[in-house]
Amino acid sequence: MNFARVFAAQPSLPSAQLVSVESDLARGLHAFSIVGLPDKAVEEARDRVASAIKNTGLTSPKSTNKKIIISLAPAELKKEGSAFDLAVALSYLVAAEEIFFDPDKRLFAGELALDGSLRPIHGALSIALLARNEGFTEIFLPRENAAEASLVSGIMIYPIASLTEVIAHLNTKNEFTIAPYVPVDTLDEGAPHEGVLLADIRGQESAKRGLEIAAAGRHNIALYGPPGTGKTMLARAARALLPPLSESEIVEVTAIHSYAGTLTGNAMREAPFRAPHHTSSYASLIGGGVIPRPGEVTLAHRGVLFLDEFPEFHRDVVNALREPLEDAQVSISRARGTATFPANFMLIAALNPCPCGKYGTRDCTCMPQAIDRYRRKISGPVADRIDMWVHVGEMPPETLSLRLPRGKDETSAVKERIAAARTRQLERFKGAHDISTNADMGPKEIETLAQLSQKAEETLLAAARTMKLSARGYHRTIKLARTIADLAQSKTIEPAHMLEALQYRAREM
Repeated sequence: MNFARVFAAQPSLPSAQLVSVESDLARGLHAFSIVGLPDKAVEEARDRVASAIKNTGLTSPKSTNKKIIISLAPAELKKEGSAFDLAVALSYLVAAEEIFFDPDKRLFAGELALDGSLRPIHGALSIALLARNEGFTEIFLPRENAAEASLVSGIMIYPIASLTEVIAHLNTKNEFTIAPYVPVDTLDEGAPHEGVLLADIRGQESAKRGLEIAAAGRHNIALYGPPGTGKTMLARAARALLPPLSESEIVEVTAIHSYAGTLTGNAMREAPFRAPHHTSSYASLIGGGVIPRPGEVTLAHRGVLFLDEFPEFHRDVVNALREPLEDAQVSISRARGTATFPANFMLIAALNPCPCGKYGTRDCTCMPQAIDRYRRKISGPVADRIDMWVHVGEMPPETLSLRLPRGKDETSAVKERIAAARTRQLERFKGAHDISTNADMGPKEIETLAQLSQKAEETLLAAARTMKLSARGYHRTIKLARTIADLAQSKTIEPAHMLEALQYRAREM
């Protein structure tokens, strides 16, 4: 046999792309080439594969007098990364008649070390999703990636440690030397949260209430006030309030972080919390690169994107948030490709009222032009997409006394109310596509699922004229009021719910 084909995958989002690894051997002057739009890492697979095969005890491709061509199809798809090493090695060995096995319904991914051992790869979960969707029955991955890939059901996952191990398994007839991976759930639901809790923040009851509403409906919120009043602590306390991800969200979020190389465990079971520095570039926040890669807005998908010192971000970066805040996704177009990444996150922005933070007091040293320039960094369209503007004011020293009793169970109580409100939303949106919280509702869902009492509607109409709400602001106010009603266990939106929602729409800075 001079030709062989095995299957691999190019990691991508939301799932990988199938790649056929074809090997052709012909007599002639020795050559070993990889075609199919490979990047540098894929081209270097020739040396890794050759050394791995030699150190496995088989004939190295570089010691033959044959012309070897490895084709990665489809040719127009850009191939990047080291996940093709294992498939390239097996494809060559089958074509060279060094080993014999049926590659049908089997998919291979892994990076080879020079001694033939396998190293973990990025994007294993997206590869497993592709394998299941394309009808593959078996997938061979490095051992370190097996637990991550096991989040996908309906496919046998073989964890392998070396090229020798996988060859022995594939060459064996009716006797399998590698056992399929059996997932072990090691989730400890009782593990205490080690970050900031609401009990760590003295006072600021109105801000805590606003944070509870935002977390319950996944609404965007801005915390503004003088420096040192607890805005950053409040934002970080939101991490302990968010309910765990659902099964489908675990797979979705884990696939994103696996592809980006930011996955620290086997699965992302808690909502992600991303807090980029205000010097972050456009590409790092939104995504970009010669080959489009996800940015912080995508890494915060189904979780929180916390932007501290919001006006200090570059104006272009702030304005780039318009699309993901509105469409819950971001499209990136570059010369070498176009990619659309999910970006359904809850924005928490923290900001001072002016550069010195003392606006409205005699201690403010900012010139009017500086204040105007500072505030204009947050454009009207971006501000309109923020559902809640919550003032975090200075607290009297007596409130900060360490001798005052602390509400140790405050976080637990708020988290229970948020979980109950999220459950009501899931029941309301049952059957609706890609809608799990009130913030996800569109105009159609608002009309049919967010029922307003007559007095609440009259209150909204009157306030819309007075506050000059845009159409977006009008609908976002209804969504916010619906969340407040869920927290109050009310089936309809009443005037009290609407008035509280309108209170948060007012921007006083």
